[in-house]
Amino acid sequence: MNDSLRGARIATFVYFSLCGTLMGTWVVNIPAVEERVGITHATLGGLLVLLGLGAFIGMQVAGRLTDRLGARVVVPATGVLCSAALVLPGLPRDAWTLGGALLVFGFCNGCLDVSMNAHAVHVEKAYGRPVMSAFHATFSVGGVLAALVGAATASAGLSPAAGMAAMGVLGIAIALVSARALLPAAPTPAETASTRETEQTPRESEQTPATGRRSTSRRIWVLAALALMVMLCEGAANDWSALHLKDVLGAPASTAAFAYGTFAATMTIGRLLADRLVTRFGSMAILRYGATTAAVGITIVTVSPWIWAAFAGWALFGLGLSGCVPQLFSAAGHADPAAAGANVSRVAGLGYVGMLAGPAAIGWLTHVVALNHAFVLLILLCAITAVAAGILRTGSDRTPEMAASSS
Repeated sequence: MNDSLRGARIATFVYFSLCGTLMGTWVVNIPAVEERVGITHATLGGLLVLLGLGAFIGMQVAGRLTDRLGARVVVPATGVLCSAALVLPGLPRDAWTLGGALLVFGFCNGCLDVSMNAHAVHVEKAYGRPVMSAFHATFSVGGVLAALVGAATASAGLSPAAGMAAMGVLGIAIALVSARALLPAAPTPAETASTRETEQTPRESEQTPATGRRSTSRRIWVLAALALMVMLCEGAANDWSALHLKDVLGAPASTAAFAYGTFAATMTIGRLLADRLVTRFGSMAILRYGATTAAVGITIVTVSPWIWAAFAGWALFGLGLSGCVPQLFSAAGHADPAAAGANVSRVAGLGYVGMLAGPAAIGWLTHVVALNHAFVLLILLCAITAVAAGILRTGSDRTPEMAASSS
């Protein structure tokens, strides 16, 4: 393995950590920003929709730009833009300007998210073995770093704008310094088509280009639908895990807070281990048995009257979901290397919609059933994902080298 490839992998870790840290910095400053602007929780919830809308648009734009210009150009550029945009939500004093700031920050964050995932696909292809899950684990670590830095800046008496500006300046420096280690542009469409012709099986060679494109497009949208379901489950856990222990099981607030911590911890650990498991068992197995494990975990949460069992259920839920999204992103990127950015943007974009819709869906269901009974929706989504995991069976989501390394 050459030094340039190892350097590209390290740089990808840096950008994933940067993206997680920037988003986490905004999250930990939400209470202070809400108080400064003087808005209610309901108003803030509406404004956060603009953050999601901006991210979704940014993902679609960045996907096409990455395919056209190359991740080596787009990733550092979006890293700089996202770092610079971080300060914007800390400046407004009214809801209108905060909404505009969140729309811009969401757009820049979505651009960085998709471009760095597209580059991660190129790194994985060059390595010839699964490495995607570890990148997503680093994103989670970035969120932990943001929490620590946010606590430090708050204790130092810095305003949200000052703390976010300081992190933004540091982020710009990190994005620029890490740019040189990124891989060059992905293979051109002509090169990819030539490679594809030499690797086609007799049955594949009978297909016309149009048929192949339609087949790939259908597969991408199936992957996107699965990403929506998995990330809806993640979003629901983010917002409702602590409330479940507090409102349903009567746990003290200090104890209930550990429900999300348990979920997040097992998700991070699972992503650190998932690449080795994918190498040994394949991506389909990780998606199928991961979703099954998540279904078992959330079932325990739904039916158990004991706090200790609920913690175990949330832990299993996080562990099971941990490896699912990276496999879907990786499969989308490898389906057509010449359009990796666009394909990842479709899967990530619809997945992000699920992440935002999860808390709202559970909240709506609580109007008609108890909170723990609303989690039946999550059980069903995990079960559907497990059944549909065969979409990864074809092997077109991994290179021949990766398939060989997993056998």
